[in-house]
Amino acid sequence: MATSLDDVRRRIDALDSQVVGLLAQRERLVRAAAAFKSDEQGVRAPARVEQVISRVRALATEQDASPEVVERVYRAMISAFIDLELTEHHRTAAPDND
Repeated sequence: MATSLDDVRRRIDALDSQVVGLLAQRERLVRAAAAFKSDEQGVRAPARVEQVISRVRALATEQDASPEVVERVYRAMISAFIDLELTEHHRTAAPDND
């Protein structure tokens, strides 16, 4: 049980450290995935996005978290990672002009 606002904030800061570490791991995997996809549609993968959203909404329910909040966070995160992966995909697919 939290004892003060400062205590709550310290706990949130500690969780943020863990979340950022997990996001870094996810980013490395997203960058690796770009190499296996042949086009932008493969990167965008709308069916996969919906599969992930369905799964994390169920996980949120199991964890007594708001499925709506989790979905909104995941949609924002996935959108950012799709942008990153598209950049990575274009970079690795670009012909070498040297």
